[in-house]
Amino acid sequence: MAQFDTIRSAAGSRAVQIDEGLRAHMNKVYGTMSVGMLITFAAAWAISGLAVTTDPAAAAAQLSADKYLTQFGYSIYASPLKWVIMFAPLAFVFGFSAAINRLSASAAQLVFYTFALVMGLSISSIFLVFTGESIVQVFLITAIAFAGLSLYGYTTKKDLSAMGTFLVMGLIGLIVASVINIFLASSAMAFAISAIGVLIFSGLTAYDTQNIKNTYLEMAHSGDQEWLGKAAIMGALSLYLDFINLFMFLLQFLGNRE
Repeated sequence: MAQFDTIRSAAGSRAVQIDEGLRAHMNKVYGTMSVGMLITFAAAWAISGLAVTTDPAAAAAQLSADKYLTQFGYSIYASPLKWVIMFAPLAFVFGFSAAINRLSASAAQLVFYTFALVMGLSISSIFLVFTGESIVQVFLITAIAFAGLSLYGYTTKKDLSAMGTFLVMGLIGLIVASVINIFLASSAMAFAISAIGVLIFSGLTAYDTQNIKNTYLEMAHSGDQEWLGKAAIMGALSLYLDFINLFMFLLQFLGNRE
């Protein structure tokens, strides 16, 4: 009996240790993601400010009656460089995912923050297209929706892995359709892409959260802190991309244009 109590006590202590480790791991995931979001939106706001002027003498192109693109703004929004900026985040994600095993946890974190800066450059045009008030409103709506979806993914007992396979397939189709519509410029297709995008990234938020949790629980016994550190950064990247894309698609529906 005494031996059984000892085993049960050890098992209970181990369970408590894993729970505490999981909370610390998820806090690191959300914390890293939040810093990345701050970098992205601060960079987007700052870059858009450099791209626009009200002085006609410093203008490279006219936006509206009293707004002009600076030479810097023209180069990133109107010159062929815009295509590099547009697709840079996608290339960055593929490269980061391929190189993560060769990076240390600290190097991976630095690369993630660099990626967040590049994403800020890529989405900075939203401050030229949409009003600042609507951007803030949609950001808050996205944050509330994201929090609810992520909480569901963390707490649900339902296995979301099957849904994840379907969502990844849908995501590939969404990327292809988005690239095609860059050249077609169809408003109907853009509306459909935005609607499907909201659904896909809502589902991915719940799926990715559960996957981050399950990955930690599977590897917690290994004690490999370097691996767990990199896993937290990749988890932050997944949720960061879910948030950014959910925000961008909702902005197409709810944002007020300049």
